[in-house]
Amino acid sequence: MKKYIVLALFTVFATVSMSAQKGEINWVTLEEAVELQKKKPKKIIMDMYTAWCGPCKMLDRNTFQNKDVAEYVNKHYYAVKFNAEGNEAVNFKGKKYGNPRYDPAKAKRRNSSHELARYFSIRSYPTMVFLDEKADFIAPIIGYKTPQQLELYLKMFKKDEHVGMDTQAKFNDYYKKFKAEFGS
Repeated sequence: MKKYIVLALFTVFATVSMSAQKGEINWVTLEEAVELQKKKPKKIIMDMYTAWCGPCKMLDRNTFQNKDVAEYVNKHYYAVKFNAEGNEAVNFKGKKYGNPRYDPAKAKRRNSSHELARYFSIRSYPTMVFLDEKADFIAPIIGYKTPQQLELYLKMFKKDEHVGMDTQAKFNDYYKKFKAEFGS
């Protein structure tokens, strides 16, 4: 069993390295990300999308394909892409989540919400869920974001600068001082 885990982790790390060279985000499952955190702690960014969501497709095309975004995410995060209306079974924090009301006939249009999406209180798409190094919830970032808009959150959460930012005024001050570096 240990050989299979080592082989799986090696494969994921090799894929991360190859993806970074191509400028693509290395997407893993939530279970893989949590397992990887045990070996090398990093935060998790989880893209909660749906098959029918236009802004989700724009986020994939315009933001997640951006070389600066991909390099930063691959270096500092484990990236999870999750269909919030899909039927994938997921084990997370000792509990199994599914979508018992999933309708295969609606696979490409609105379907029932996955239990994991409900766990994170996701109500609109896309939503990027950020988790800390122990897979504990940090925050949801709702809606389409350009590379530069996402950069603010990627860097803020990576550096734990959100800690103590308990008012809108504090976030607004942070936002005004932030200088985006990612290209278009």
